[in-house]
Amino acid sequence: MSSSTEREAASQIPDSDPGTIAVAEAAGLAQWLHARDETATTGNPAASRLGQMSWAMFEWARNPYILLVWIYLFTPYFANYVVPAGYCGSNMPRGACGQGIAGVIQAYSGIFIAILAPFLGAIADRGGRRKPWVALYAIILAGASFMMWFSRADSDAQGVFFVGAMIAIANVAYEFSTVFHNSLLPTIASHRRIAGLSGLGLALGNFAGILLLLFMLIAFALPGKIGWSFIPAHPLFGIDQSLHEPERLSGPVSAVWLLIFSLPLFLFTPDTPASNLKLHQAMIAGVKSVIATIRSLKHYRNVGMYLLARLFFNDGMTAVLLFGGIYASSTFGWGPIQLLSYGVELSIFAVFGGFFGGWIDNRFGSKNAIFISIGGTTLFGLLSLTMGPDRIFWFIPYDVHAPHVWSLPFFNTWPEVIFLAIVNFIAVLITAGYANSRTMLARIAPAEKMTEFFGLYSLSGQSTSFLATGFIGWLTLVAHNQRVGLLGETLFLGVGLFLMLFVKEQRATAI
Repeated sequence: MSSSTEREAASQIPDSDPGTIAVAEAAGLAQWLHARDETATTGNPAASRLGQMSWAMFEWARNPYILLVWIYLFTPYFANYVVPAGYCGSNMPRGACGQGIAGVIQAYSGIFIAILAPFLGAIADRGGRRKPWVALYAIILAGASFMMWFSRADSDAQGVFFVGAMIAIANVAYEFSTVFHNSLLPTIASHRRIAGLSGLGLALGNFAGILLLLFMLIAFALPGKIGWSFIPAHPLFGIDQSLHEPERLSGPVSAVWLLIFSLPLFLFTPDTPASNLKLHQAMIAGVKSVIATIRSLKHYRNVGMYLLARLFFNDGMTAVLLFGGIYASSTFGWGPIQLLSYGVELSIFAVFGGFFGGWIDNRFGSKNAIFISIGGTTLFGLLSLTMGPDRIFWFIPYDVHAPHVWSLPFFNTWPEVIFLAIVNFIAVLITAGYANSRTMLARIAPAEKMTEFFGLYSLSGQSTSFLATGFIGWLTLVAHNQRVGLLGETLFLGVGLFLMLFVKEQRATAI
C-alpha cells in the first residue's frame, strides 16, 4: 500500500473504533520495523527497523558498566578502600596511592588496547562476521564484572592485583566490543540513518546508566539512611552497607544488565556474511589500509594537525572522567550515597552538554567551540582542585563543624555544594567537547575521504588512551599528592588547545 493510500485510509478510521485504530497502528508499526527498500551504507540490504533498534539497544546494555564501575562507584571504592593504607609506603596518603594505582591500571589496559585495536579493526573491516566477536567480548566483560563482587576492603597485595586485573580485563573487553559493534553500523543502516541511529544508541546508553544509578541508590545505598516513603527500610536482598557491598555489587549488576539487554542484538540484528579471507589475511589487509591512510596525512597537514591536537585533549578529557569520582570520594569522604547521587546529577547535566555543544558550534564555529568547551573544562577542572572539606577556593577557610546546609545525608556542606556546582559545569563542557571535536573533523576532512579520516579519528582516541591516565598515575605516586597528579589533566588539555591554534577551520584539499 502506498503512503498516500495509507494516509487516506487512516483518515477514514472513526475515532470511536479503538479496535480498528489498533489494527491500523499495528500495521504501521510493522511497516516501519520492516524498513523495505533501504540499502545499507556498505551496499547490502539494510536491516529492519527492529534490527537497527536492537543494534542501538546494545549501548543500553553496555554503557552502565562505564558509569557504575569505571567512573562513579567501583573504581573510587577500589582506590579508597580496596587499596589498603600503607600499600605505597607509610608516607603516602591512601587516596593518593589508590589514585596512582588506578591510573597505572588504566594505562596498562590502554597500552593493550592500543596494540591490538588496529588489528581488531582490520578483522572487522575485512573479516566478515562481527557478532561472534561482540559476543566473546561481552561475555568476558560480564565475567570480569561479576568477579568484582569478591573485592574486599583493605585487601592484601594479591587481592589488589586480582581486582586490578579484573578492572583491566573488563576495560579491554569493553573497548574491543566497541570496535566490532561500531563496525556493524554501516552494514545495517543507510547513509542517511547512520548519524541518527548512532545518536540513538548513545542516548539509550546514557539513559540506561542513569536508571541503574538511581536503582543502586534507592535499593542499596539510601535504605536505613533516609526516611522517605519510597525508600525501602533496609537494603534489598540483605546487602550489607558496612561491608561495602553496594559498591561491590556494581560489577555484577552491570554484568546482568549487559547479558539480558544484549540479547536483541544477537537475535534481531543481521550479521555480515563470513569473509573468504583467512584471519591473518584479513589482519594484514586491514593494517595495510590503516598505514596507507596514515601516510596520506602528509597530503592533508591541517587535518593531521587537528588529529594530533585532538589526541592530547581527548586523553585529557578521558582522565577527567576517570579520576573525578576518585578525587571527590577521597577528598570529601564520599560513600555510595554521595557517589551515586553525584553520578545521577552529572549524567543529567551531561545531556544538556550535548545541546550546549551544538549551540556553540553553530553560533561560533567548531574551532571556537572547542576552545570554549575544552578551555572551560580545563579552567573548571583547576577550580575543582581548590575545594576541600575545610576550604573553599583554597584560600577561604571553612569550619568542618559548622551547621549543615540542609538535613539531607549528602552534599550538606558549602564546600560540597560549591564543588558539585563546579563539576556540573565540567559535565556540560566535557560533553560539549566530545561533540565539538567530532563536528570539527566533519568540517575539515576531505569529503571524498570522510570515512577514512573518521577511522583515524577513532584510532587516535584508542591508540593513546593510556598516556594521560598513565602520566597522572605516575605523577600522583611520585608527588604523593592527588592534586599534583591531577594537574596532568591540565597539561594534556592545555597541549591540545595550544596545538589547535595551528588548525584552520576549512575543508581540506590534497597538497
